[in-house]
Amino acid sequence: MKKIYLILGTISMVAATLTACKKSYLDEKPYSSYAPVTLTDSLGFEAELIGLYQRQTGILTWADQQGWPSVWQVGTDVANATANQQGVEVPYYNYAQLTSTDPAASFAWSRYYSIINNCNIIIDAAQNPSLTKIGPVGKKQAEAEAKFFRGYAYNTLATLFGKVPLILHTVTGPKFDFTRASLDAVNNQIVSDLTFSAANGYDLNAGNKNVNIQGKPVSRANKYMAMQLLAEVYLRMGKNDLAEQQAQQVINSGKFSLIKSRYGVRTSGAGDYYSDMFVYGNQRRSQGNTEAIWVLEQENPNTVVGGNVDNAQQRRVWGSAYYQIPGMALADSLGGRSIARLRISNWVIYSLYKGNDIRNSQYSLRRRFYYNDPNYPALLGKQVPYTGADTLFRICPMITKWGAFDPNDTFGYAMIKDFIMMRLGETYLLLAEAQFKQGKTSDAAASINVLRARANAPLITAGEVTMDAILDERARELIGEENRRMTLMRTGTLVDRALRLNANDAAKPITGLTTKNLLLPIPLTEIQLNKDAPLEQNPGYN
Repeated sequence: MKKIYLILGTISMVAATLTACKKSYLDEKPYSSYAPVTLTDSLGFEAELIGLYQRQTGILTWADQQGWPSVWQVGTDVANATANQQGVEVPYYNYAQLTSTDPAASFAWSRYYSIINNCNIIIDAAQNPSLTKIGPVGKKQAEAEAKFFRGYAYNTLATLFGKVPLILHTVTGPKFDFTRASLDAVNNQIVSDLTFSAANGYDLNAGNKNVNIQGKPVSRANKYMAMQLLAEVYLRMGKNDLAEQQAQQVINSGKFSLIKSRYGVRTSGAGDYYSDMFVYGNQRRSQGNTEAIWVLEQENPNTVVGGNVDNAQQRRVWGSAYYQIPGMALADSLGGRSIARLRISNWVIYSLYKGNDIRNSQYSLRRRFYYNDPNYPALLGKQVPYTGADTLFRICPMITKWGAFDPNDTFGYAMIKDFIMMRLGETYLLLAEAQFKQGKTSDAAASINVLRARANAPLITAGEVTMDAILDERARELIGEENRRMTLMRTGTLVDRALRLNANDAAKPITGLTTKNLLLPIPLTEIQLNKDAPLEQNPGYN
């Protein structure tokens, strides 16, 4: 054996020496490219498709800037930054600092275009007639899955930036002449992608089985996700009748139902049926969440290798920093260790909820804290008083949806919890918005009242339905879940609602907000690198 290795080694050395004498030895031979050379079989498609989920999850869980989740909430109507802000969120309440060099806008732009290019790789391969190792049905399903993500990415970009470059095929080399397509062209492409996905995507079983009708896990993109997103896109386009149709298809499909009774891992413990949806172990369709349309699933990396992406900061952002108060100890019942990078607004705390709304219960919005550290026996069991700056930071009322205690990570750096991206509760609100915008106020009230009845909240009348009322209801139902900034940008209400409901009652008040902030700045680096064509900036930004 040793002699063989010596001979092979000698041959390699001689070959290298002979090759070095030729000029061709200096020719560059790249071992990577913008895209894979080929996608030839089902395993290759599967690997590329799984990568789309990884990339989307990586956007949500970016930990390099721990204030990233705050970017989409502070400076709106529902939340403010605290003394424990990190930095990336500052331009999103101090809007004068929101410029073309903003790192959050740049991150969103680059990451969603990365998803788009990966979608294009899959779509181009699926449309290749010479590919025969995967059948026509498999090709269509792969294309439908990729087109959902491309539609999702472009809808995000269009909502945030307006007109953007439209790239529909794989970028295989350097390109410096991108131009911004018209918003109509971008919207039409989103509709085309999502319509294809709705027609050809995976269907779901009526029950909670972990495999859908076509044999893929229910966590994979399905046709109802495409329909739900189409409803939102049509609303942004002003095609309200089409939005209503899409929302109705999801609701009437028979595949989903609102949670109205206790279920899952905490059935016999403290809580209620609404808060049960957000307990880890209850969030997935396969775990009994009949409301779930799209859930990005995460696993504890201590038990499942590669089970999560990056280190999600949502718990740290949304929870209070109660553990910093003498007499308070970390507790599972309090959601573990959080550091309050944001505080929900006074409007949410004091004005939003009426009556016995279950969404305002102590299990969803914690308003009171009690000393729980046995090392402080004189305080144990007493309520922590709201005094001074602590009410804006350490014991500020908090949304509990992201609370989760991991005994392997008591310091609480990361959060291992699923992301409920779409659920039926939002579908009813999209439906109500579409109906209201067509003047169907009675229908809109009925759609809203489906949720209000489920929550034991006072019902609304047709005369009370306004766009404000719908956005109020979205906050009650979806706070901590929806990207509030994108909702207010989509509906054109960011400036009015932020300044009217949340301008001056915070440690970090909103300043400098104007109508130009209904769009984000195009990243300066993209403009500068695009040397062969103008990539114009959004109005009002340098």
